Amino acid sequence: MSESPSSGATKPAVTTGVRPWLRLLVAIARKQFTLIIRYPINTVSQVFGLYVFFALIFFGGRAVGGAAFGESLNAIIVGFFLFTMTIVAYSGLAWDVTREAQWGTLEQLFMSPFGFGRVMAAKAAVNVCFSLLWGAVILASMLVTTGRSLSVDLLTVVPVGVLTIASALGVGFVFAGLALVYKRIENLFQLIQFAFVALIAAPVEAVPAVRFLPLALGSALLREAMTQGTALWQFPATDLAVLGATAVGYLAVGAYVFGVASRRARRLGVLGQY
Repeated sequence: MSESPSSGATKPAVTTGVRPWLRLLVAIARKQFTLIIRYPINTVSQVFGLYVFFALIFFGGRAVGGAAFGESLNAIIVGFFLFTMTIVAYSGLAWDVTREAQWGTLEQLFMSPFGFGRVMAAKAAVNVCFSLLWGAVILASMLVTTGRSLSVDLLTVVPVGVLTIASALGVGFVFAGLALVYKRIENLFQLIQFAFVALIAAPVEAVPAVRFLPLALGSALLREAMTQGTALWQFPATDLAVLGATAVGYLAVGAYVFGVASRRARRLGVLGQY
């Protein structure tokens, strides 16, 4: 609310239009960046942990699998690149809700003139941007470690990657809603990460039905783009249509479940509890 200097009356804050949305996105991005800078050990350990995980796969696989492992190494790198972006984007939403509850600021978000739903949507968009950043860091580390090279056409990798992550983001909204009501869901939350590994490695060509699951089709397209140099416009139109439909569909379902959970949390009076 702002106060008019001439009449003394208060005016509602303007929350529609492009500029208020940009201010909201910039404010959330600045908060995320501040948390990264202010807690450097946590930030470095997150990136280092993902890199160590890949290094164990790489050196262990090379020692055990030999030449056969080398033939599938490029696909493993692409899969781990997508896994990194997925985990950052998906986990960010639920962890945001959990941290806001711990800090005691969750109810303030509900009182935002933008509304809690739009604040969370903005957080999701910022999380996707940060996931691309973390993915780029891990990808560069993997390529340096393995000595491999991949095609990174940004006009193909970015849109395919964002649409792929969007389906996982829908799952993230579901778990963010569950965190509002049930608070401590970290164990279940981590179990889903194993499901993501299976979805990223899903055999889309052998079992066409799995392309409608989160991540599956996008992982196959991203793998083809980065290992074979296929451009965005060279993919079949039906694959791109399914990729877009699954992204929108899972996001819509996740947003609906999140809305239902937030209303239930308010009805039960558990927003301020942790």
